Amino acid sequence: MDLIEAGELQPGSRLTETELAQRLGISRTPVREALHRLHAMGLAEHGPQRGLIIAHLSYDQIRQLFAVREGLEGMATRLAAEHASRAEVNLLHDMVAGDRELRDPLKLLERNKLLHRQIVQASHNKFMIEALGNLRVHLSLLPGSTYTTGGRIDEAQAEHEEIVEAIAAGDGDRAEQAARKHILSGFQIRLKMMAEHGFN
Repeated sequence: MDLIEAGELQPGSRLTETELAQRLGISRTPVREALHRLHAMGLAEHGPQRGLIIAHLSYDQIRQLFAVREGLEGMATRLAAEHASRAEVNLLHDMVAGDRELRDPLKLLERNKLLHRQIVQASHNKFMIEALGNLRVHLSLLPGSTYTTGGRIDEAQAEHEEIVEAIAAGDGDRAEQAARKHILSGFQIRLKMMAEHGFN
């Protein structure tokens, strides 16, 4: 799953036990088990030829994914507002401040992932952390980045700052609302990207 999240295995990539075992420096048995798990999670599907490939997300799957993401991240952000330590709040402030001068979509995409992960960690809820960890891998299957869309860099920055301010204030209602708005904004841009590029 780390290879998927890192973008090293893209949708359509063929998954073969031997090649992955050699690449990871492990035996074929754990690779076989991992492939079964990927298939069970919907991250791998049967390809046109024999074997598995990294799954392509359909329009309906993307819609479902963002619906779940909006709910879970909203709740995680509410929990972060209620449970984040002062050190965690300071770290979140530093992270959003460090993004203000960045304009590179790829760098911002990686920093966005780190910020969202840190907010979830600050929820101090083991089950929320695990659920959003699994969801994050599915999100890695989405093509492109919303940061390449005009105006999204500044818009996302403002949304991130609002989320962090709400967490810092310990305002769970405001934090959840801000997080839900942020995810919905990203989804709307994602739909526009799909319409323009013909993604299924």
